[in-house]
Amino acid sequence: MIVTKSWLNEWIDINEISTDDLCKTFNAIGLEVDRVVNYDIPNKIIFGRVVECEQHPDADKLSVCKVDIGTSIRQIVCGASNVRTGLDVVVATIGCTMPGGMVIKPVKLRGVESEGMICSSSEVGLPDIGEGIMEVDSSIGDYELGQEVNTHPIFNDDLIEIELTANRGDCLSIRGVARDLSAAYGTPLKSTTIKQNDDKRLGIGRILSLNHDNDYNVNLRYKAMDIKGLILPFIVRLRLAQIEENRESDIMSMMLYATHSSGVILRAYEHSFFQENSDKMAKIDLVNDDKNFASIMTHEGKKASTVGIIQEEESKVSSKEGIVLLEASYIPPDIISKKMLDNKLESGPLYYRTSRGSEPELNRGLDFCIKLVEANSDSTTYGGTIELCDNYEEIIVSVSKSEIDEIVGAKIDKTRITKLLKDLGFDTSKSQGDSYVVSIPRYRHDITNKQDIVEEIVRMVGIDNIESKPFEIREENRLEDDYFWYKKRKTYRHKAASSGFFESIHFVFDEKKVLNEYGFKTLDDKKDLLNPIAKTLDTLRPTLLTSLLKAASSNAKNGYSSIKLFEVGSVFSTSREESVKMSLLFSGTVSKDGIRNNGKPKMVDFGFFTQKISDIVGEFELVKYETTHNLSHKYQCGAIIQNKEKIGEVFRVHPNVEKTYDLDVTYMCELDFEKLAYTLKTAISRSKYQASQKDLSLIMPKSMDYSVVKKVISDAKPDEIIEFYPVDRYSDNELGDNMSLTIRFVLQRDDRTLEEEDITSSMEAVLEVLKKELKIGLR
Repeated sequence: MIVTKSWLNEWIDINEISTDDLCKTFNAIGLEVDRVVNYDIPNKIIFGRVVECEQHPDADKLSVCKVDIGTSIRQIVCGASNVRTGLDVVVATIGCTMPGGMVIKPVKLRGVESEGMICSSSEVGLPDIGEGIMEVDSSIGDYELGQEVNTHPIFNDDLIEIELTANRGDCLSIRGVARDLSAAYGTPLKSTTIKQNDDKRLGIGRILSLNHDNDYNVNLRYKAMDIKGLILPFIVRLRLAQIEENRESDIMSMMLYATHSSGVILRAYEHSFFQENSDKMAKIDLVNDDKNFASIMTHEGKKASTVGIIQEEESKVSSKEGIVLLEASYIPPDIISKKMLDNKLESGPLYYRTSRGSEPELNRGLDFCIKLVEANSDSTTYGGTIELCDNYEEIIVSVSKSEIDEIVGAKIDKTRITKLLKDLGFDTSKSQGDSYVVSIPRYRHDITNKQDIVEEIVRMVGIDNIESKPFEIREENRLEDDYFWYKKRKTYRHKAASSGFFESIHFVFDEKKVLNEYGFKTLDDKKDLLNPIAKTLDTLRPTLLTSLLKAASSNAKNGYSSIKLFEVGSVFSTSREESVKMSLLFSGTVSKDGIRNNGKPKMVDFGFFTQKISDIVGEFELVKYETTHNLSHKYQCGAIIQNKEKIGEVFRVHPNVEKTYDLDVTYMCELDFEKLAYTLKTAISRSKYQASQKDLSLIMPKSMDYSVVKKVISDAKPDEIIEFYPVDRYSDNELGDNMSLTIRFVLQRDDRTLEEEDITSSMEAVLEVLKKELKIGLR
């Protein structure tokens, strides 16, 4: 699509916008600039008027002209055939350097003095508009004799060629491009409404009739003109040359110019082509031809044109005067393109516009053309219009402000959105609140959904004006509790296996007699199993411990001296409420016999087993505890505390039970699996300064629990003490009922290294509170 600044300026005011800025705007709104041509007419080329024109005395093809250049009359010898008295021309004066490098000087041509040169368009750097010199007229607007041509906007112009995508047929006209600029700059289009008084005009119905069976999905509108004295104005000839187009006759050139300006598909027909014999009435038939194309036919069956595709040569206007029928047409691009795909047909130069979507406002194109013809001729226009309209269902698209913001990825002001859509020709009058109800204009056939609407907004706002954000794909988390429960079980099973334990899997059934013997509560009678699969599996198990003991006993009988087993499985309360437990068993020696232990490996003890549990479940505390069942040793059992909550128990198996199951020293642990931690591990900051250690040996009663001492220290310890734990216990006859307990303190600060005075002060604070609360002190 080719436009020029001066041509665009007839539809929208861009006087204050430079060509560079205009090109940047085109590129920003998706109308990619392919090339720019600057018409740089040299200085000293001015407007003039031929006041006398006589034949050269010694040359038949030369004329001697007197040219008024405003300040004087100059004699110029000219060889153009179209030079004549009264003609306004463009003159290169003495001293001018022409685009080709030639310098204008006073010369004698066949003995006659010549002071300058009357120029053709190509000689001054403009496109060639035909043979002869330029015939300047009032169509270019106001100008003065002697005025330099390059100061006039029509000549000091820039041509811009835009590369359009196939869906942007709405921009295949000067008005269509101006409409996009109107939205981009927020500048309204210039009014081009033309009011015609048809009261005193002869009606078109007296000379033309249109016959049709149905609408054939086309829009047609006819006007008639009696053409007299039509002169093709200079600006039309110049601009047709700029867009590299031409037509056989002046009226056809006018139609092409109007089509390129308005976007409406226009054709001109000879009135006489549709007349029958001496009948003054021209009769047009709209029918489907043999290939199902809507065609304009005479009443006798001669084809004048195929709507939107091609006009037959016979029907084109060839005479310079007489009655001419002006036709404006519109056919939906999807219909015409599909038909052409199914049935190939020779097409004319206007098919390109039709197939991509021409302007549906037919009156605008007709009125523009008629005004242009009337301004440059003595022609008269017949009153009224003959028209045919198809059935068109308006396309409505609804989109909310929040949807626009979400798709764009940025918030755009609502008022700005409304103005942009209005400037583009979209009707938003039915919108309410934050919901837009957008009526799509027919010339925007490429807009069908809310995404297209948003694309138009982004195009006009400018992608460079929207903050860039990283592309983010958000998918709803489809992982449910079952998945995380499975992952938790898998994690703890792997931890137990990594610590040397072997997984043991058993039925959820157990022997009720054995369970009751060891003090476990089994199912209520009303909820017990009705048909157990075996006498030894006659109830649902309340614990995993007895199953592990049976498995350990089988391993011991098979000769294994070190047995490490674990199970994660379901257990049931007396009311059949299901929960999950994790149980571990360690029986016998801590390792196999060998050289390192002289063939006598140590037996597992309480400390070793609890460290194994810690390797699996993490840090915990042990508190004094008595189990509710009879499997445990009375003096070797404790509750496991994690995050200030009891999560299970650990104990040595009672010697009698060990004997029953033929086991060596055996330790067991059962944990509430649901209470085991399974959260994201988070890093915590540690001081970069060196930590210090300090031991205190305290004399305290043997009957005093360490938990009491620990609570007193924890409640009153200085901030420098980050950790403390017992490391030694000693008693002898001299101490009597007392014992010596050594506690190791770890001290550290975040802001500096501790001095000896800081450590001493902290230890004294601990001793003071112990003496005050528990009446104990240093050994």
